[in-house]
Amino acid sequence: MTFGKGCHLHLIDGSAYIFRAYHALPPLTRKSDGLPIGAVAGFCNMLWSQLANNKGDDAPTHIACVFDYSSKTFRDEIYDQYKANRPELPEDLRPQFPLTREATKAFNVACLEMEGYEADDIIATLARQAREAGGEVTIISSDKDLMQLVGNGVEMFDAMKSKRIGVDEVEEKFGVKPDRVIDVQALAGDSVDNVPGAPGIGVKTAALLINEYGDLETLLERAEEIKQPKRRQALIDNADLIRISKRLVTLDDHTPVEWTLDELEVRAPEAEPLMGFLTQMEFRTLTKRVAEALKVEAPAIPEAPAVPVSHDAEEEAPAPDQPPFDHAKYECIRDAGALTRWVDLIRERGYVAVDTETTSLDEMRAELVGISLSVIPGEACYIPLGHKQGGGDLFGSNDLSDGQMGLDEALAILKPVLEDDAILKIGQNMKYDWKIFARQGIQVGPIDDTMLMSYAMHAGQHNHGMDLLSERYLSHKSIEIKSLLGSGKSAITFDRVPIDEAVKYAAEDADITLRLWQAFKPNLHRVQVTTVYETLERPLVPVLADMEMAGIRVDGQVLSRMSNTFAQKMAGLEAEIQEIAGQPFNVGSPKQLGEILFDTMGVEGGQKGKTGAYATGADVLEDITTLEDVNPDAAKLAATVLDWRQLSKLKSTYTDALQTAINPDTGRVHTSYSIAGASTGRLASTDPNLQNIPVRTEEGRRIREAFIAGPGMRLVSLDYSQIELRILAHVADIPQLKQAFRDGIDIHAMTASEMFNVPVEGMDPMVRRQAKAINFGVIYGISGFGLARNLRIPRAEAQGFIDRYFERFPGIKDYMEATVAFAKENGFVQTLFGRKIHTPEINAKGPHAGFARRAAINAPIQGAAADVIRRAMIRMPAAIADLPATMLLQVHDELLFEVEEGAVDKLIATARDVMEGAAHPAVHLDVPLVVDAGQGANWAEAH
Repeated sequence: MTFGKGCHLHLIDGSAYIFRAYHALPPLTRKSDGLPIGAVAGFCNMLWSQLANNKGDDAPTHIACVFDYSSKTFRDEIYDQYKANRPELPEDLRPQFPLTREATKAFNVACLEMEGYEADDIIATLARQAREAGGEVTIISSDKDLMQLVGNGVEMFDAMKSKRIGVDEVEEKFGVKPDRVIDVQALAGDSVDNVPGAPGIGVKTAALLINEYGDLETLLERAEEIKQPKRRQALIDNADLIRISKRLVTLDDHTPVEWTLDELEVRAPEAEPLMGFLTQMEFRTLTKRVAEALKVEAPAIPEAPAVPVSHDAEEEAPAPDQPPFDHAKYECIRDAGALTRWVDLIRERGYVAVDTETTSLDEMRAELVGISLSVIPGEACYIPLGHKQGGGDLFGSNDLSDGQMGLDEALAILKPVLEDDAILKIGQNMKYDWKIFARQGIQVGPIDDTMLMSYAMHAGQHNHGMDLLSERYLSHKSIEIKSLLGSGKSAITFDRVPIDEAVKYAAEDADITLRLWQAFKPNLHRVQVTTVYETLERPLVPVLADMEMAGIRVDGQVLSRMSNTFAQKMAGLEAEIQEIAGQPFNVGSPKQLGEILFDTMGVEGGQKGKTGAYATGADVLEDITTLEDVNPDAAKLAATVLDWRQLSKLKSTYTDALQTAINPDTGRVHTSYSIAGASTGRLASTDPNLQNIPVRTEEGRRIREAFIAGPGMRLVSLDYSQIELRILAHVADIPQLKQAFRDGIDIHAMTASEMFNVPVEGMDPMVRRQAKAINFGVIYGISGFGLARNLRIPRAEAQGFIDRYFERFPGIKDYMEATVAFAKENGFVQTLFGRKIHTPEINAKGPHAGFARRAAINAPIQGAAADVIRRAMIRMPAAIADLPATMLLQVHDELLFEVEEGAVDKLIATARDVMEGAAHPAVHLDVPLVVDAGQGANWAEAH
């Protein structure tokens, strides 16, 4: 087939495929001889996916996979420092490069590389030739250096995100059209490839300059006109380097390629060589999948020796055999020479388990005391950096102990490794260590997190702390921190722990982390949660860390005034409560309150606990306020105590506590998000908790007034509208609900109209309120008793509402029954995005049975909503990178941003687009996701 009009050339960036595959998968070796094949496995899966999914109008007529040749290129002659910062290839990756070339040929795809030229130059040349011949081009890559080629029939496709990159996407990223990308890159430089650029000028500033002056040469010729002194001088002093930078980033689209376009015509894979290669690599799953597609019999591949099954899940394999824990083998690093030897070992292995020891759990105030490392099970080290003299004494000297490296010296040696893209950093609760290192100017990456691996596999079964994981999965009881620090008022901080004791504890932590990683990483695939971990858990770590470090401004004076107001109101309510009771008593004492209500005032049905005191929780008091035959004074007393408790909680939890939570260095409050807390995937906010501030009460809204934007800034809130109901409509396949959401109809009014046969126009607000309570209650498996309490109506009437609801929307009950049945059979439920939530008590009898059933029904819905907002958060930093905006908080279905006043509309449009499209392409919902937006000087105004 002669290449010409109507032809479509796909050019795959093979080198990018290899590195993505290497970092996305665990170390994998061929069973027969131990050959590293992890990157090859990932490469083959990605290539097969690309070939198998190329159908329809965008299917290629011609295709090639292009690789970098492992030698110097013409750019090294232009600038001898070009790519000088690139680290050596990991040892286990080096032998896999030739195998990826073999794989490409086995799939019958043209395999291209040229000595002296980079893959990008070959791609640029073939793209130009294809366009000149009248065809179209798709470049399978997300590499920013290739974006200069986009336009006029050339587009890019990011296969990992299933996202097309056209002219608009390039302009969104660089701020200029594709034909000016090289000018922006020349100014901004590139630290990864060591392209110098102009000091102090980033992409955003470069785009402003190019848009103002038209092109790079004009800008350099008129540099004297620039008003900003630093910017002007940077351009004048570095003009020659900037021009060199432009030559470095400009792709050579006239590379003397040895292939014609006609030679790149798509050829179907031939079964024999392809099956032979996959069999040789021992890729069992992919071999079966490809054989099925090619309609041939899959060759037999000897299975690995059988292993006993884990006690957690039939698909899991046990931890590999490990050497015993021997604290005597842990090394204390006291000088640069010893640390350098460890760094060399890390580079040889390509991964390292890392842990930090600090003086506090508050990452924004903690001081770094030491760092532990491990790369081989049973071997670990600890680098003491901040231990004080008089170890073990709470009131000891503040002078540093002898025999420790200087903090700056140690970090200077470790920084290149911790920031090296070719070395995987493994942690347990890596977000904490990420922030500790970030405060030292180190951006750790790439990462793996054993806590999040456990969470992806075992959510709902147990917690994911290191001590439990070590005992459960390694059969090793770790050293308890309390044995070193003590407890209570006499507890010391880690900098007071003697170094020899610290070595055993800290090095063991790194050793345990490495062993857990080796046990967990292969099991992610076996229990089919790799995608959940890779797309929903791990990428969230740096996003949340950045949000937590940014913090949010809080006005302490506003909080102080609120505390005083709340105290006065509480005093008034206390007086009213004691007047109703007819005697003084401690309103904050549940025991005394119970005696007043049930003994003195004669309320029936009081239940005593093990201590002999009556239960007086919120549910009990709410019931008393709704009982028909109850003493009116008792009902009034219960209602007033509920009001008092609400104010007391707001005062102690928020207006008082938030004042002390303001960081004196930043003037902001820095919450911490727990990724692995709730089994459904919902995030939890702690220290302080900013997710439970009431929004429906006047007092709660007033607290949000204390959260303020900085000077010249605004707070912007974007909130999913009824996301859980929308997901319910999709998963339960309810036509009426789906159509209502598509048409933008008031869903609660529609439900009321369907249930009670009343028109939407002129509907009684109480009827709509009842429908709303049922809509949201059903998601949580509410009972007639619970709905009666919420609506303060008789239980029989409430149960009638629920029965009528299920009659009108039978698909919901079908969904519930099917979900519970699935949970009973499998021991877990699953979200639309593959998250598994285990339900260990689903087959329980007695009081736990109802709770377990309701939790199983709700988990796939709440979990899917949590997955959606996680996906939005993970995509958000890249989407708003060029805006003067910062993502600050996540509160369930809401994201809060701080943005310059002039960029509010742009931020809302960008963030809304990300949030409303967050489910795609993984899941195509039958209903639209809708995001409401607000803005203001404070959080209350923005919500």
